[in-house]
Amino acid sequence: MQVGDTIMALSSGALPAGVAVIRLSGPLVRAVLPKLVGPLPKPRTMALRHIGQDKRLDQGLVAFFPAPHSFTGEDCAELHVHGSVAGVKAILAKLSQDGLRLAEPGEFTRRAFENGKLDLLAVEGLGDLLLADTEKQRQQALARYDGGLTRQIDTWRDTLLNLRAEIEARLDFSDEGDVSDALPETWHHDLADLEIALAATLATFESGRIVREGIRVALAGPPNVGKSSLINALARSEIAIVSDEAGTTRDVREVPLDIGGQLFILLDLAGLRETESRAEAEGIRRATEAIKHADILLWLRAPDVTDMALPQTHARIITIGTKADLSLVPDTDLSVSVEHSSGIKDLIQILQAAGESFATGEPVLVSHERDRNALTQALEALVETREALRDWELAAESLRRASAGLERMIGRLDSEKILDRLFSGFCIGK
Repeated sequence: MQVGDTIMALSSGALPAGVAVIRLSGPLVRAVLPKLVGPLPKPRTMALRHIGQDKRLDQGLVAFFPAPHSFTGEDCAELHVHGSVAGVKAILAKLSQDGLRLAEPGEFTRRAFENGKLDLLAVEGLGDLLLADTEKQRQQALARYDGGLTRQIDTWRDTLLNLRAEIEARLDFSDEGDVSDALPETWHHDLADLEIALAATLATFESGRIVREGIRVALAGPPNVGKSSLINALARSEIAIVSDEAGTTRDVREVPLDIGGQLFILLDLAGLRETESRAEAEGIRRATEAIKHADILLWLRAPDVTDMALPQTHARIITIGTKADLSLVPDTDLSVSVEHSSGIKDLIQILQAAGESFATGEPVLVSHERDRNALTQALEALVETREALRDWELAAESLRRASAGLERMIGRLDSEKILDRLFSGFCIGK
């Protein structure tokens, strides 16, 4: 990204389309836009204009957003034109002749961050919102984008500043008679309350991660127990290969499924058994690893397949008897028959109930691994502060580390590498 450039991009979907949105941002917008569409429209007001003054290229709606009251904080404009491949190409070519260049992925949002319009948490929320597939993901991303977590962190930072002020007063003015050696009782209460608040927020991380990444549901059992058939029935699509030949599944296949607004990732795994095939053995190893890290394990048992011991897992286990059209398997939580389409709706209801138990009613704002690391660092620093109160310098340093952890979450420290990684996943035009 080159600072000072004026950028442009097609911000809407692939062409051809009913409408195409071309977005502009940078110092040349105010000078270039009149050459293309005539007099500048009133700020933040759509105006119908001919696109191209010397040579008409199209007709569409034009909006102008003067700095600093725009998404990026720079002068911005949007052209809502017909979604013609040739038309959009001609408009971009004309703008290029006037000194604009095509934007890089995420460059509009990066400029918004660098100009103080968004903090890093809001940027991540926007990225999550663009990628949201389910209703719960949308709610979570929008709450983060709207600044819910930022406001919480600002409150914690204010508390930390007050705690640090008391400690540093004893460092800087220890000889003054009006500075007591003992910390006020309220100081200890505030430190304890802050520890509790950080710990409570950190405890919600797993729920937030599950909403953002999806609940991982491993379908496991011996070969030919009906894993692939059940995946196809749940997804209502012939996604997985179904065969009566043992060992046909040799990799971990992920199938996303929206159940009640919650994303579930169904994992079709290799059947677990002893084998001399190196390829199948690798598939079984991957299946075992997937089971260890799953949130829910659907352990499948069939009347025509010898059962085996459950593998090690921390997942919630639901035992499913498959092939109920042949006969029922005893001691299971549910019996299903893909052949007769029985029990499938009941299984979906069980998964939905399990998903609701993983997630809280309100959107969880802590959902990125970066959040967990920063909160853990801040919490550990507060514990060290309490242990270092006999040495004011050590206590002050621990409080500074706690503040730094929270500053990193917002993006005020060490943000460059995070930004490079984050914006590389954004689409061009955003």
